[in-house]
Amino acid sequence: MDRSQWTITYESIQRMARRLRRDPRLVFNDVLIVAMYMWSVAHDRPMCWACDRRNYSRLFRPRRLPSVSQFTRRVKSTRVRQVLQWVHEDLADVDASVMLQFVDGKPLVVGVASRDPDARRGHVMGGFARGYKLHSLMTASRKIRTFSLTPLNLHEMPVASELIAGVPPMTPGSLLLADGNYDAADFHKLVESRGGRLLTRPRGFARHPVTRRQMGAARREHNDLWERAYDLCHDVYKLRVAAEGILSALTSYGGGLGPLPAFVRRLPRVTRWVGAKIILYNARVTIKNAAAA
Repeated sequence: MDRSQWTITYESIQRMARRLRRDPRLVFNDVLIVAMYMWSVAHDRPMCWACDRRNYSRLFRPRRLPSVSQFTRRVKSTRVRQVLQWVHEDLADVDASVMLQFVDGKPLVVGVASRDPDARRGHVMGGFARGYKLHSLMTASRKIRTFSLTPLNLHEMPVASELIAGVPPMTPGSLLLADGNYDAADFHKLVESRGGRLLTRPRGFARHPVTRRQMGAARREHNDLWERAYDLCHDVYKLRVAAEGILSALTSYGGGLGPLPAFVRRLPRVTRWVGAKIILYNARVTIKNAAAA
């Protein structure tokens, strides 16, 4: 693992863990447990691997380690989940005035022989597979602002609605770019109610007066703009390729989000694993953005 990436991640863990009141009953503090879990995820290893002292280096070498049962029990606790959430928010570091965001989904498939009951069959590029889907809300700074994990058979648009509703209102005049799967009247209305506008590839241009009235003002303006100024909309829409670049970068470096390991199954565990990978990715982007500034 890159030293600067781990340093930023570990410092964030320490800051966020201070928000919790210390529990005197805990033998091992929250910083150690969260750091051990992040260390195992960064090396694509199971949690039992993190309980072996031989698997640490000078970059991170705890003095005492919990047993495997203690560690796995603590990782599932509410305190650890809260610290991981705060670390994600800290490293996402989204400016309230962000004007350009992207929403997209990425399938995470499991093997055909997997018996994971939470992994469902859904559409992927070129056919169908079983697994999960990562739904991400991303920013122009190439960070993943928030995300959700669902079985693969769920459509992207309803989950994106929950992501948009779960973050602070958008800056007036800001833009959300998405592919044609998100071109739905209800989603246009939601983005408008949150202060922004949605730009997608239109799935059609309704002509009937009743249909146009029911779709809402935001989608009517969106479709009319595509008809009146196609070249402008097309040029702006091409910026959406950044979303695919972000998801590609998330998966294309050592320690990034690769195929789900065989020991990462069931929705809670997959969500925790992917969330840790996103934390590490956002730390990596923080370094790159600081170097480019």
